[in-house]
Amino acid sequence: MLRELRIENLLLIERAELRLGPGLNVLTGETGAGKTVLAHSLDLLMGGKARKGIVRVGAPEAWVEGVFDLPPEWNEDEELSELLDRIPAGSDEVVLGRRVSESGRTSAFVGGRSATAADLQLLAGRLIAFYGQHEHRRLTIGSAQLAMVDGAAGLEQQQRLADFREVWNRHRRLTGELEELLGRDMARERDLDLHRFELEEIDAANLTTGEKDAMGEERERLRHAEGLRESAAGAAVRLRGGEEADGAAALLAGALESLSGLRGIDPGLDELAGRVEGLALEVEDVGVELGRYLDAIEADPERLAALEERLDLIDRLERKHGGSIETVLAHAEWCRNEIARLEGGETREAELREEVEAAGQELEKAAGSLSRARRKAASELATRVSKDLEDLAMPGAELTIDLNPVAEGPGASGSETAEFMLAPNPGMPAQPLRDTASGGELSRVMLALAAGGAGDRRTMIFDEIDAGIGGNTAGVVGERLRDVSDGRQVLAITHLPQVASRAVRHFSIEKETGKDAVSATVTALEGDLVVEEIRRMLGAAEGDEAATRHARELVSANQ
Repeated sequence: MLRELRIENLLLIERAELRLGPGLNVLTGETGAGKTVLAHSLDLLMGGKARKGIVRVGAPEAWVEGVFDLPPEWNEDEELSELLDRIPAGSDEVVLGRRVSESGRTSAFVGGRSATAADLQLLAGRLIAFYGQHEHRRLTIGSAQLAMVDGAAGLEQQQRLADFREVWNRHRRLTGELEELLGRDMARERDLDLHRFELEEIDAANLTTGEKDAMGEERERLRHAEGLRESAAGAAVRLRGGEEADGAAALLAGALESLSGLRGIDPGLDELAGRVEGLALEVEDVGVELGRYLDAIEADPERLAALEERLDLIDRLERKHGGSIETVLAHAEWCRNEIARLEGGETREAELREEVEAAGQELEKAAGSLSRARRKAASELATRVSKDLEDLAMPGAELTIDLNPVAEGPGASGSETAEFMLAPNPGMPAQPLRDTASGGELSRVMLALAAGGAGDRRTMIFDEIDAGIGGNTAGVVGERLRDVSDGRQVLAITHLPQVASRAVRHFSIEKETGKDAVSATVTALEGDLVVEEIRRMLGAAEGDEAATRHARELVSANQ
């Protein structure tokens, strides 16, 4: 339900606020007073394009804001989840807004946060069903007509449609997967060859984690073997001595011998002697280790070549598969899994064919159930609407609904399309509604459909739905609007007292011409003000007592 509609600086309206309620709400006013401003404001809230010159003269911008009840079922709708995140948790309302600058640029808002016109179209389209003279094209769209048939079939049909779409989506997904698998036959062989080659190359390398570092160290030793030998040999001679000179070990032995003769006399000298003895032992030990190192060091060109080749192999594999031995081994595991998956393609193909066939049978069954219910609902809806058209000044008019099979097979909405056919006069052949009905006839067909229960539960907006009718037909239209508003919200922009007198809430728009500007004011009417407005709509002057009594009787009779 639309709780409030706020308008600022839009066309003739400087500021207006309509607090709407359930049931039938009406907006009335003199011709040219600005009733169509409401239609413009709702069109903006529904994401429509801003028309040129829509901002009130002298104002920097126009603003429209609508406060709606938040349907609880929206919380289960994945398509709306992102937009609902902008609404405070626990809120029972959603606020849609649209700002239009003087230059014509627009901004959209949901819950006070920036949005797009497409966001407003998505949300407002689920909140408002707008019917104006230009909006009757909706009745000529096949999908809309099919939705009306499903609506006439009741809640069970909505569940049938949901079940069908679930099966249809599964069948489409499985069919797509099978087609992709079949289309990849040649690519699969190519991929298998590539994965097998890469896996064989990696397995043949027999890589182990950490081996690259160890081999790198060994390669460096082999590359510098001669230098290492010369360095170690020079150090050994200086420590252990040679033919031409004593080494550090002999010199330390001599020093120790000099100190040993006076041991036990001075503790300080004894400590120093002990340290010299330790140095002598350490030098002797290092000299022995250097000798062993020299024995182990030798140039091995063959080993060096083998290491170079191995490290080149590792580097190449790393460059191809991620930069480290770990990523190379991970790629090998991925290749194994892909090979297993691709080699199982024939098995998956057989499984998919069985799944597609089973889903196809289930789809056929679901589509049949949907179609049977549609045929029954279409017949009943056409009969009911044709009967109502008799009361809406279309005597002899007959509506039929053709359900035509979809040539390419079931789609997202089932196995058929709907075409509303109208024979406006007896003896005339039925023609598609889009080809044969005038604007007024479309209006009355739409009202008959809504009154017949084929509409949804959105707020229904009727813009000049009663244009071109009067007399008894006007009363019938008023009754139909009152019927449609039972248990839901309807807003009608009207110039007929027979319609306005049936309203639960009545708003009037009045144009005022000042010295420099023209403006329009919207007022909520109650009591005698409603009677006065009905009298004006009857075409009577302010002092016409008979017209005033008639207006009061109209209002009283319809409350």
